[in-house]
Amino acid sequence: MANVVHRVYSPAVTRQVGWFLLLFSLARTQNTLVFQPAFLTATGPTVSALLLGNTANVSVHLRTVSPSNTTGSIESPTCVDEATQWVLTREQVEKTAVRVQLKLDKNLRLCGKNETADCCPKPLCVLETLQVSACVSSAPQASLLIQATINALLVPANGVSENKTVIPNQVYQPLGSCPCDLTFRACDVRCCCDKDCSTEELRLFVSQCFPGPFGGQVSPVPEYQCSEQTAKNSPDWFPFLCVNSPLENNPYLGLFYHGDTITSKPGPSFQRPVLSAPAPVNVYIQGSPILTLNNQYFTIPQKMLGQCVNNAPVAFLNNFKVDCRSLLSFCPTGSPLHTLPTDLSVNVGNGEGGGVVVDVIDEVAADLSPFISSTTLFASSGESLQCENVTLALDYKFYWKGNGITNITLTRTVGTIIFKASVALTTRYSAVFLNGASVGEPNSGNPGYQVGRPVIGGILLGTADNYTGSIQRTSVDLWKAVSDGLCSTAEKKPILFGENSTSGCLLPVSQQNLSQCDLLRDTITSLQGALITARYVARNGNPDPLTMTDWVNISFVTLNSSSLMEDTTSSCYGIPSHYHIHVWSSVTGVVQGVPQRDIRALQVSYSLSTWALDCGGGVSSCTNPVETQLFPITSSVTFINIPVNTTPPKTRFQINFTEYDCDRNDVCWPELIFPITKYYTGEPYSQSLAKGLILVFFFIIASVLGTPWRQIRQAWSSAAL
Repeated sequence: MANVVHRVYSPAVTRQVGWFLLLFSLARTQNTLVFQPAFLTATGPTVSALLLGNTANVSVHLRTVSPSNTTGSIESPTCVDEATQWVLTREQVEKTAVRVQLKLDKNLRLCGKNETADCCPKPLCVLETLQVSACVSSAPQASLLIQATINALLVPANGVSENKTVIPNQVYQPLGSCPCDLTFRACDVRCCCDKDCSTEELRLFVSQCFPGPFGGQVSPVPEYQCSEQTAKNSPDWFPFLCVNSPLENNPYLGLFYHGDTITSKPGPSFQRPVLSAPAPVNVYIQGSPILTLNNQYFTIPQKMLGQCVNNAPVAFLNNFKVDCRSLLSFCPTGSPLHTLPTDLSVNVGNGEGGGVVVDVIDEVAADLSPFISSTTLFASSGESLQCENVTLALDYKFYWKGNGITNITLTRTVGTIIFKASVALTTRYSAVFLNGASVGEPNSGNPGYQVGRPVIGGILLGTADNYTGSIQRTSVDLWKAVSDGLCSTAEKKPILFGENSTSGCLLPVSQQNLSQCDLLRDTITSLQGALITARYVARNGNPDPLTMTDWVNISFVTLNSSSLMEDTTSSCYGIPSHYHIHVWSSVTGVVQGVPQRDIRALQVSYSLSTWALDCGGGVSSCTNPVETQLFPITSSVTFINIPVNTTPPKTRFQINFTEYDCDRNDVCWPELIFPITKYYTGEPYSQSLAKGLILVFFFIIASVLGTPWRQIRQAWSSAAL
């Protein structure tokens, strides 16, 4: 058996061998030459590459090569230079890198006619293959192949002129000197300023030339120029009121720009604007206008900017109810006060390609008091004027399903009005959209209330024995005085979220009414109570009628009179003349950057006052028990914002042990190390922490070297002995 010798090398010898191999590989790498990249495609007159490696004593050579016709291969690199149309240069970039650059020594301009020198005879100017060889001691070490494909430059032979076309400034000279010259190098008929027209051609239409700026008369002398005073038919005052102005300041300056005319803006017109034809829609969405079958707006009188507009388009799913007031001096003969059922039976588009005919139902008003405010009798003698079938109200009901209208009914209320001189007439117009038999009730936000939307009230349906668990929506209102400001003609307006408001009306009270104070208090209480019939208020803007957590109870508070007084024959105390609502709201969240507000509580209170007749100055109401005086009844609403508490809640320890509360005691133990806490902002936290640790270090040193510690060491030493 052969002898096997096992040799074990030390770690030092192994490291020396590794370093030797690494240095050997680096030396071999540095001695190797290589072009980066090794192949290039040149489409311009300059191309460059990098030669990497040991570039000392390296020569670079250039020649033109071509592939073999049989094998398609290229000859091996050589160290012999050949004459080419390229200039080869080299630049030392780093110790082991050289930039090799080739620049075409030829003009790339395309040759003109009868031209052969210093130009390109064909559009494809250069098509050749170049080989760059890097040699050391006449031996090739690396090679670079360049495929040159360069096209000629399409430039004029005589160069480019530096002359620029100067466009005149339109402020001083019109740009279009002859706008009617529309055809290039041809005569335009009736264009007398066209320079392409010959004398014979101009004679054909010299008397029919285009007038004004279009015909080239861009600088006529204005009639107000003093130079025109010799013109015919000049008035006698012309020399005193003429204008001396340069002829360049004419009204046609800047009228033309790139052949386009600038139309002047129309001035204000006092005529009624004409509604543009509506674009036909396939289906209705909320807010889109309702159209008839002939693609016209379906209109109902509405209020816009406080004024009644007779032909206002109706928006889909938008309920409204308006009152329009007018003064009649004669019987109306046109719409909307005089209408016929045939005119109101319009064929309306249903939004699904079909039509719905308006079903008209006529009603005769027996009581005209809601529609007639007052009459004026100027002449004691004269016949009364009787107007029959005056349209007093138009109430529309739109029945809808999905994106279409299924039925439309109109209740037309008419009546006969008798007056002598004039009468103040109030007409009513309304539109309600019904889905089935229920009215679509809009929300006031989603989910929180939006400012300016009505506050939603609610009434619990059913009784204590028959509880349905549902809440019916209603409104919370304030007074809205109209016309004469009396409470008998006053209307109601809903409370708008976030908007404080105060309103009221006047109530005529006589001495006879003040003798019955209990009846007067009950009457005013019922008037004020009619403003708010709700017992719940919606917590948010889209409450669920079946969810009681979406509703808040309304609290009613009756304030006592400031001083106890007894009723007399001419005064009554404890009159609830002022009705006030407090609404507390808070921000409960944010949806897409918009704060959402909810109502936390709503309180209704009444301010009591004492009413007595003013008998100063010999007022007749104090002597005549039927004569009345006007007393105000007011209502108001105030919104109170509950701020969001951003401080952390108190712990049970802070609530029970108040001696540790820094706000209630002079000694504050939690602030013992205040300088090194995050609440201290007098200096950077790093500095305050370092100073605190130094104080702790001194405290420990003082404790170790102090008397107590020395006594402990002595006692320990005695025990050890």
